[in-house]
This record gives sequence, structure tokens and C-alpha cells, in this order.
Amino acid sequence: MISRSHRECSLPIRNPSSDAHEVIVIGVGGMGSAACVELARRGASVLGIEQFRLGHDRGSSHGESRIIRKAYFEHPDYVPLLHRAYELWNKLEKDTGRTLFRQTGLVLSGPADGETIQGARLSAEQHRLELQNFTVSEALRRFPGFVFPAEHDVAFEPGAGTLLVDDCVQTQIDEARRLGATMIENERVVEWSSDGQSVCVKTTSNEYHANSLVITAGAWANECLSSLGLPLNVVRKFVGWFQCHSTNFRENRGCPTFYFELPHGTFYGFPSFDGATIKVAEHSGGQSVNNPLNVDRACHPSDFERLNSFLSLCLSDVDPDPVRHSICLYTRTPDQHFVIDLHPEWKNVAFAAGFSGHGFKFCPVIGEVLADLTQKGQASLPIDFLSRQRSSLIV
Repeated sequence: MISRSHRECSLPIRNPSSDAHEVIVIGVGGMGSAACVELARRGASVLGIEQFRLGHDRGSSHGESRIIRKAYFEHPDYVPLLHRAYELWNKLEKDTGRTLFRQTGLVLSGPADGETIQGARLSAEQHRLELQNFTVSEALRRFPGFVFPAEHDVAFEPGAGTLLVDDCVQTQIDEARRLGATMIENERVVEWSSDGQSVCVKTTSNEYHANSLVITAGAWANECLSSLGLPLNVVRKFVGWFQCHSTNFRENRGCPTFYFELPHGTFYGFPSFDGATIKVAEHSGGQSVNNPLNVDRACHPSDFERLNSFLSLCLSDVDPDPVRHSICLYTRTPDQHFVIDLHPEWKNVAFAAGFSGHGFKFCPVIGEVLADLTQKGQASLPIDFLSRQRSSLIV
């Protein structure tokens, strides 16, 4: 997408010609492909530019599965966006005839006064969401295979589940194309400019012009938006698939998606879809990355030491060594909340960044918000709490 850090370019702007697009989207991962879908659905001429192949595994929108939930422990203000996200994922399934969501439910385990349990209960109470509470002994009977620490509270959100990430991204790409969007892959953006009325985007091999620009660059957001000085930190995250010997972890036996808050970190995972392995990862922690293009994607014993501690404590009959792995990139903000806004100088440039490892479930609604910002200058959904002007982002 961007090969090096730079300020927004000073390319000369010309009036868009007849072959120019109305909107250019930089970065066609989960968020960018969703923006392409929504803009194309509204009749806009859209060009999506991706630096890797479409549906690649170099960033954050890959890896088979992601949790989707509504009792959002991060903040109750996300819940209206989640209601809409559920509606839009369902619409995408109906429009395409593809299965993208599995309602496995989600079990949460943590201290009663911890972020996870306390936050989920707060969101459920404020928004009247279904969240079932269990004692540890009840949870052990309801969810065999798990070991819940005696000092934990346990909650279960039956409407939560799993998004099939690779299928979701590919379906959004296919739907955007069906609706008329143009997608370009394997072209890195090297600079862009705006005069407020039109934009110019220069890649390694071409130059493109449009009326508006959407930037959904993921781990490359700092480079695309360098002049804004957003405090974004990219971290390397290890995800492992571990062999399980108990049928209790199989999806068809009712095993839910799970999330545990422990003293040494927060951990999540999914039921076994293949009957042999489960996907488990640590949400906390991670190694800072200076160059997203040069990430160590090998598997090292140190990558899963803390995961092994979690597995031995909370999951029974699971091997400690991963049979396969993936490396994902989180782009974190200091407060772990997203940044979605218009550029302060160029109102025909919208961006979304800093999804902090919990953004994928929002893809279609973020696409809708970006389309609103691009076409109307403001979002119809409540996103003020995600503004770049919030105090936690001012450095």
C-alpha cells in the first residue's frame, strides 16, 4: 500500500476526467472491501486499490474466524453499531447466498469486577441484551471441556458467534465487483493529494483521479495519514491451531466461542470446526512492529508460552504445541478504540484506522459509515466517540 513513510503528496490535481472514479478506496481488506460494497450499492463509481493480492494474509483481515458479539465489554457505545453490523452481515448472506456467520454463542470468564464480565454486563443492561450468568459449577456442567477458575464469574451470550473471515472478505470483494466497483491488486500507493474537490492517488505503476478518497490502510495507516500524527502502534500477534482430543470442543457438540480474562492476559478461541483442532490466541500483549512489510511470520516457542499456560489452566485435552499458526497485525490506539473521521484539512478524504484487534465484526457498518462521510460529510450512526479529536488521541 505504502512503501515508505511520507507526508501527503503534492501531486498536481486535475479535474476528474470522464474515465475517473467518484471514490478511490486505499486498502481492500475487511474495511476497505466493505466500503467498496456500500459505495457501489449507492451507485458510486468506485476504485479499490490493494498493495497485495486481494484476500491476502499480510494484514489483519484473515485467519479463518473472528468473534462477533453484542454485549460489548469495551464500551456500550459500540452496541448501536453492532446492531447494524448484524443486520448488514445478514443482508450480505441473503444477497449472495453464502454462509458467513455461525451462531456458536460466546462464553466469557473473568473476575466479577474485571473489564470483561463487568463491561459485558454493563452493555447488556444498558441495551437490554440477552446475557446469561452462570456460577462456576453451573458453567462446568454447561460447557464441558473448559476449566473455569473458582474465583471467576461466567457469562454466556447466545446470540454471539463466529464470522468466517476469509469468506467474508472474499464475499465483499465479489459483491463490490458485482455492483460495479473496480478492484486493483498488487499496486502499492506511494502518495496521494487532495485540493478539497478532487484527489490524486499515485501507485508504483499508475496514477488515478477521483472526487473523494477513503483510506482503510490497516497497519499502513500511519504512513497513509502521516501528517495527522495519530498515535497508532502496530503489534505482531501469534494465532495457533492446537490439536484437541475431546469431542467436547466440537462445534456440532455445542462448544461455544470463548474468551477468558486471567491475571497474565486475555485469551480467546473458537470451537473445533474440523473436529481435530481449535484456534486459540492471546488478545493482550504483542510485539511492536516498525515495518509492517517486514514482519517475522515464523513460529517460535516464545510465541505460545503464555498460550500454553492458558491451555493448561482452562482447556482440557488440548496439546500444547500448535499444529499450524498464523501471524496477524493489530493496529492499536492508546485507548483501544477505533478512529473514524474526515481528514481535518480535506473534507473529501475519510479514513478508518486503529481497530485494535476487535474491529472485524464491524466491517459492513464501517463501510456504511465511510460511505456516509464520503457522500454526506457526516455519519447517520453515532460515531462521535471514535473521533480523532478525542482527548486520548491528542499527543
